[in-house]
Amino acid sequence: MLEKITDRVFYMPCSKQTDRPALGLICGDKYSLIVDSGNSPKHAKEFLAELSSMSIPPVKYVVITHWHWDHVFGIKDMNLITISHEKTKEKLEEMKGHKWDDTSLDKYLKEGIYSDFTINCIKEENQDRENFTLGDLDITYKDSIEIDLGGLLCIIKAVGGNHTEDSSVIYVPKEKVIFLGDCVYGAMYNGEYGYMQEKLLPMIEEIEKFEAEHIIISHEELYHKKEINELWSQLRNAGKIVGTDTSSEDATTRFSEIYNRMPSEDEAFYIKCFADANRAIKKYR
Repeated sequence: MLEKITDRVFYMPCSKQTDRPALGLICGDKYSLIVDSGNSPKHAKEFLAELSSMSIPPVKYVVITHWHWDHVFGIKDMNLITISHEKTKEKLEEMKGHKWDDTSLDKYLKEGIYSDFTINCIKEENQDRENFTLGDLDITYKDSIEIDLGGLLCIIKAVGGNHTEDSSVIYVPKEKVIFLGDCVYGAMYNGEYGYMQEKLLPMIEEIEKFEAEHIIISHEELYHKKEINELWSQLRNAGKIVGTDTSSEDATTRFSEIYNRMPSEDEAFYIKCFADANRAIKKYR
């Protein structure tokens, strides 16, 4: 079931069980556009089935927010003009060399290419993996691209960040809606999950240039302006508190001294993310 954000923008919520990201639908006067293709042919087909019961302009495009499997495995079954960052295309070309049978997936697990959770999700979502192939990308961009759906403009902008180098957002100015994909998340640095300030802060500044009231992060509930501002504040603050420190305990002590309270669960998590990334990076330099 799709949920309505505005009269022109809808989304199918994420499902954490098999790592399904939220998929978006943006409807202009002439064409419609989908945000991300899903984590399997089944996911893509279920989304398209929902659209078939709606009175909307023809769906012409699907925009990919970044290269990770759960956002690209439905490209072929969407069978639409597919738009992505040029680095997304490079990553997909690499992925086309992968095989998806059980033996290959177990090998990738041992090699650390995919996590146990990811392997289990791929297996559960994609039953016919012996014959699975990735779809192709049709249009790529380096910095940004604008798509006119007829009376409704979509701005697709590369923002980078920690999660992936190719992360992009899709902004609909008239509706004040923005799809962020996974760009708010961290990355693995030498086995440690975390954030690097030099990647995170410029990304936040780019996103804040857009006047958005409704924010869709792929694996979260719908955010609004107040909630996303709180997230940015917590991330910035945690990064500032940690600085170049590698100890989350020391950073937590500094936090409590400055604010006369212990950090919340979210604040403590972000502090740990920055400290862990610092430690992992320094260890292997």
